[in-house]
Amino acid sequence: MPDDKSIRPAAYLAVGPRVGLRPFRYEDADEFTARARESRDLHRPWLFPPDDADAYAAYARRLIEAPDRLGHLVCERDGGAIAGFVNVNNIVLGAFRNGALGYGAFAHAAGRGLMGEALGLVVRHAFGPLGLHRLEANIQPGNAASIALVRRAGFRKEGFSPAMLLVDGEWRDHERWALTADEPAARGAGPGR
Repeated sequence: MPDDKSIRPAAYLAVGPRVGLRPFRYEDADEFTARARESRDLHRPWLFPPDDADAYAAYARRLIEAPDRLGHLVCERDGGAIAGFVNVNNIVLGAFRNGALGYGAFAHAAGRGLMGEALGLVVRHAFGPLGLHRLEANIQPGNAASIALVRRAGFRKEGFSPAMLLVDGEWRDHERWALTADEPAARGAGPGR
């Protein structure tokens, strides 16, 4: 776990009042996997972040090395502890300029508004320097906390896709939520901005 008292803004992609976003690093394995193990009850059955060193190494490698993904660790400004993650996956440029979000809070940080702040930072980065036009979040219908998070950030529900994604060995239904760069929430008018 981090031992310094506050995060150093220069090491972060973006910094808000309570969180900073920084890239995944291989050396984050111990803290990330410990947080994932502590958060199993919060995450299941929606999310299965890596909870051992080998799984983390493979996960981090995809986020660090793949050109179509950006992984962001959400770190608390007070102490630098990892509070969660927000990834932009399946980035497609050209005429589409789209990315798909994947995210999760760790149990010690859940319900504190940190992920809302982090999502706002990611949205601004995606629609600013990254140059995307659209972000989507595909969420299992029963995941009320995740739906509330994107709704507060200004995402709109676009539809429902049966058996859309393979999660924990089963094809699961998902609601499709999206936000485009030209919407007020994308320009900073939405909550958490």
